[in-house]
Amino acid sequence: MTVTPRVVVLAGGVGGARFSLGVRSALASRGEAPATIVVNTGDDLWLTGIRLQPDVDSILYALAGVNDTQRGWGRTGDSERVHHEVQAYGAGWPWFTLGDLDLGTHLARTGWLREGLTPSQVVAGLSRRWDLGATLLPMTDAEVDTHVVVRDGERLHFQEWWTRHRATLEPIAFENPGVDAATPAPGVVEAIRGADVVLIAPSNPVVSIGPILAVPGIREALRATDARVVGVSPIIGGRVVRGMADVCLTAIGVDTSSSGVAAHYGARAADGLLDAWLLAEEDAASASAVEALGIRPVVVPLWMTDAAASTALAEAALTA
Repeated sequence: MTVTPRVVVLAGGVGGARFSLGVRSALASRGEAPATIVVNTGDDLWLTGIRLQPDVDSILYALAGVNDTQRGWGRTGDSERVHHEVQAYGAGWPWFTLGDLDLGTHLARTGWLREGLTPSQVVAGLSRRWDLGATLLPMTDAEVDTHVVVRDGERLHFQEWWTRHRATLEPIAFENPGVDAATPAPGVVEAIRGADVVLIAPSNPVVSIGPILAVPGIREALRATDARVVGVSPIIGGRVVRGMADVCLTAIGVDTSSSGVAAHYGARAADGLLDAWLLAEEDAASASAVEALGIRPVVVPLWMTDAAASTALAEAALTA
């Protein structure tokens, strides 16, 4: 009789979406149950009266096979007629483009929220449209956005700092107002406690994984679970793979290196989170530093250049 491991993934952003695809493929090839993916909702926002969940939608669209892989966000083959019409009225953010198909998702979400559904119920409703091969759970049903405090003391929503300013304004802190009063979404803690494996995707440690871990109860569940907790480095060859994660890491005093991020998460044996850490072949020299933290280093290829590479990486994480 084959034992079916229960796999939980913590993820956000494009890296999380690609890794989630790899996990789905690896589990399917093993004949095992689909993963539960706990998704960051710290970059959610209200814009022109509708609720946006960028990380949820990135992973939703990727698993559905309708994501725009060239831009890294939104739906493939989308148009922007409504966006330009909204801009003609002087509404919204001209630098934050929403495609017409994408807006369909946001309108459905907003309508359900205004009818009284929770974000968890909304994510489940959106997921029913496609055979995703995974269960998506938001990290919390509370509204917990991410704000960036820049050098002059101004506070910006993360999306404005990231998309409009391209992280060029020096950050001194990242805040998640309301997170201390938030609770994990239904099913999140139960999934972690009941898992055999928990994988931390190679997402931005500060603004994608950080908000998930900041929700009271999630970090504690990770420390208490009998599952092995395996992280995947978002750093390859001492550089970030995508985006401006290095700016985020520097702001919180974390070295932009595979061993630096491993130390940031910490070893479970030392009140941290990780049992094992996947680091790139380019960073093999850092394996001893990771091991010294009390975390088992596993050196593997980390570039998710195509579906096969993403699946191989997920397989390595599951094996670890």
